Amino acid sequence: ECEADLDDDGICDDEDPCVGELDVCGECNGQGDIYECGCFDIPEGDCDCGGNQLDALGVCGGECLADTDMDGICDDVDVCIGASLDALGVCGGTCLADSDADGVCDDEDECVDSAACNFSSASNEPCQYTDVLGICGGGCEGDMDEDGICDDVDTCMGLLDECGVCNGPGPTELYVEDIVILYDSTYQEELDAWEVFPSGVDTVFGYTCAPIFGNCGDPLIYQGYEYATVEIGGQCWFAENLRSEQYANSEAILSELDATSWSSASEGAMATYGEATDCNHDAPGFDACDPTLSLPAYGRLYNWYAVTDPRGLCPNGWHVPTDEEWSAVVDLWGGSAEAGVALKSTQGWFEGGNGTNASGLNGVPGGVRFNNGNFNFAGSYSSWWSASPNGDFAWGRFLYHDNEGVIRDYYGPSFGFSVRCIEDSE
Repeated sequence: ECEADLDDDGICDDEDPCVGELDVCGECNGQGDIYECGCFDIPEGDCDCGGNQLDALGVCGGECLADTDMDGICDDVDVCIGASLDALGVCGGTCLADSDADGVCDDEDECVDSAACNFSSASNEPCQYTDVLGICGGGCEGDMDEDGICDDVDTCMGLLDECGVCNGPGPTELYVEDIVILYDSTYQEELDAWEVFPSGVDTVFGYTCAPIFGNCGDPLIYQGYEYATVEIGGQCWFAENLRSEQYANSEAILSELDATSWSSASEGAMATYGEATDCNHDAPGFDACDPTLSLPAYGRLYNWYAVTDPRGLCPNGWHVPTDEEWSAVVDLWGGSAEAGVALKSTQGWFEGGNGTNASGLNGVPGGVRFNNGNFNFAGSYSSWWSASPNGDFAWGRFLYHDNEGVIRDYYGPSFGFSVRCIEDSE
């Protein structure tokens, strides 16, 4: 008896609760989930569709119960309620700016110039600026030769050459480096043998640094070091121990050897007292274990291979004294039993063993490096090589802090002693 079913859903229209279609929200012919929460709007009093409310900071679903001073910080974590932090982070403070973030308010900060090298320093100091050497607060105004030494203290405006001369020409003095004898031979039929004979000589020359020197008693500049000189018995001597790092031809002397390498070396080598190992004796007022302190006063120690190297230790026109030349000095000042007093320096010797330095030689207690590589006796012992061999050994001269004499003895070539230079006789 149904007269109509307009939506063809099998339910007669006069009994159908929805003539049409139910939407996703269950409404007949509705618009669907078009609201903020889908099928309905956010309920009044809520801030989202989950039933949450705004807290004291306006955060939906937040847990802040109060923000008394309305500074956007919840009271339970606010360290400054009722006031605000200034530029230094002080609650209720009055600092308006700290532009360099150094913890000092700009109105009290003595340096707010961003060009200053201490601009952001935590210490409140007047502004400082980087000088020409790159030192903050330095006072150097010029370094024309860019050698890292300020012009007002620079002893050389330019470059030191290989000879230690400011803007010098380098090695210019000709010397004989080697002499090579050439041989030839002929066959002697009557003797059925070859006869070998010299056929010529080839001389190899090199260039060395000319010593900067006037008269004996004047200082001599050699390889960048200045040496005092003294006349003794009609000959000119160094009044200081040699401290050169190169042979006379400017080639480097083997150095910085540990004890094992020193003891096994079969070529010239040098050392600075106390390097590469522990030293065993300190003189009063002198830390013998510090090679940087020992070098200026006591020079370097050389093995005898360096003394006899054909490249030479002393400047051109000078040589390491022979055993006879050492004896002449000792005899001049009373002989081996008492000359030590006149040869010793007036200070630096252990337990008051100083001398008078009446000779001018200024014998300082530079110690020794033994043939096993160990150092000892700085402050109480002077040791000098001579250029004279004694079989497989070599003669030397030695002073002791508790002895007024001069000891003549010989040692193997691996010992490290001091070296003096004496001017060649004309």
